[in-house]
Amino acid sequence: MGFLLLPLFSQWLILPLFLAFTLFFSPIRAQLPGTWELLVPNAGIASMHTAVTRFNTVVLLDRTNIGPSRKLLPKPRCRIDPHDAVLKHDCYAHSLVFHPQTNHLRPLMILTDTWCSSGQFLPDGTLLQTGGDLDGFKKIRKFNPCDWDGNCDWVELDDAELSHGRWYATNQILPDGSVAIVGGRAANSVEFYPPRQNGAVSFPFLVETEDNQMDNLYPYVHLLPNGRLFVFANNRAVLYDHDSNAVIRNYPPLDGGPRNYPSAGSSAMLALDGDHSTAVIVVCGGAQYGAFIEKSTDTPAHGTCGRIVATSPDPVWQMEDMPFGRIMGDMVMLPTGDVLIINGAQSGTQGFELASNPCLYPVLYRPDQPVGLRFMTLTPGTVPRLYHSTANLLPDGRVLLAGSNPHYVYRFEAVEFPTELRIEAFSPEYLAPDRANLRPVIEEVPETVRYGEVFEISVSVQLPVVGIIEVNMASAPFATHSFSQGQRLVKLTVTPSVPVDAGRYRISCTAPANGAVAPPSYYMVFAVNQGVPSVARWVRLIS
Repeated sequence: MGFLLLPLFSQWLILPLFLAFTLFFSPIRAQLPGTWELLVPNAGIASMHTAVTRFNTVVLLDRTNIGPSRKLLPKPRCRIDPHDAVLKHDCYAHSLVFHPQTNHLRPLMILTDTWCSSGQFLPDGTLLQTGGDLDGFKKIRKFNPCDWDGNCDWVELDDAELSHGRWYATNQILPDGSVAIVGGRAANSVEFYPPRQNGAVSFPFLVETEDNQMDNLYPYVHLLPNGRLFVFANNRAVLYDHDSNAVIRNYPPLDGGPRNYPSAGSSAMLALDGDHSTAVIVVCGGAQYGAFIEKSTDTPAHGTCGRIVATSPDPVWQMEDMPFGRIMGDMVMLPTGDVLIINGAQSGTQGFELASNPCLYPVLYRPDQPVGLRFMTLTPGTVPRLYHSTANLLPDGRVLLAGSNPHYVYRFEAVEFPTELRIEAFSPEYLAPDRANLRPVIEEVPETVRYGEVFEISVSVQLPVVGIIEVNMASAPFATHSFSQGQRLVKLTVTPSVPVDAGRYRISCTAPANGAVAPPSYYMVFAVNQGVPSVARWVRLIS
């Protein structure tokens, strides 16, 4: 009212100053890199687990014992589950396949409980999915993806099951194409698929890192280029030989308290480049110890990151500060080698209705910059993505965001953070229109390459090429609970691009030397020109 009562002349003086102050001190979305788009306003399910297939489709997967979703299965398909306390005769979908180019959805049929389960792609491109709660505790499932016009669906194995029940476990594909399944609630062991003769083997490290909050769940597992596993739980890490079931090395503890579920930060292995012998691990964010026990929603999250050269003879953690404290953030390896940190909250902890203050600002982590200059704040979103949300790199370079259900069942009313059924995509700055003339197009690439093979790809670019066009191989991880299981990016050794004709170039590439650098599987192959990636082509890497 005071402003309205000022003399008209004074208002004309104050108004420009007020607008200038607002524009200068308020975050202006247009001035920050990256753009957002809503792909699907109502997917019908909230995706707790998400994975991208070699057919450029996306598998979305939620719990099964959650009651009705908002997507029906095709008639007359229904699921009968005596363990489901909410809906024993269930005709609702709890898994979907999504086509991110058309935004179409197709319901899938999942039978056993997939709550807080784990997954990984096998060498033939089949998605292996393991564990869960109740009738899913020891279950092994497979999804063999197909073209959009196909009818591929989940298959639950009857001739094999896990040796130990796995709830909150982590999967990692190994150099020989088998999969290690590590940990889980009350499962301080490691087992493998296909099953090894000795079944599950004891892994005492998980006992040592368990506290009264169970901060050793969903351990961060990274396959190093020496073939061993870097396993991080709570605030500690070890180098684990999965063949001999031996801990080879204990790494120094990471300052800042627990970083795994339920005090969830996130972790990524940075791009492997050069001779691919050096592996750098980053662990960022997390909740304050005790927030989970106290069910505190307003305890500030950590804003620190630890970075360690896991293959160094004398590894130490280098500490950095993010622009925001963050729990439940997802770390997505981009085709350029930068890491996108997205989703999560700035207060509370992981668990049902235990977080607040959503962190809507994505952050770009640029590993090659000096300490203090590595983080760049990006354009904020508008949709809170808290507990049970996911982020996945798409072959076109966008990042898909799905899920967020901080409630035991689906809730949409009378809650601060409703169950989230929207699917979004975030486009990093490299997809900005003013960089379109730098974006390469892969014209030719082999469908299959062998380890150590020298092969050629051809690309076209609108503007003349200046410098080296990178060729980078990105895995398709299984994203859940703030960690992308099996995520890796390998930068190939390439020769300078050779002009073939107008706007077209030929590049000679050398495939990874062995399965420790890149396990056998399907990879998204990106050509990257001056920081701008192509649309990926899928290539199968074999022995």
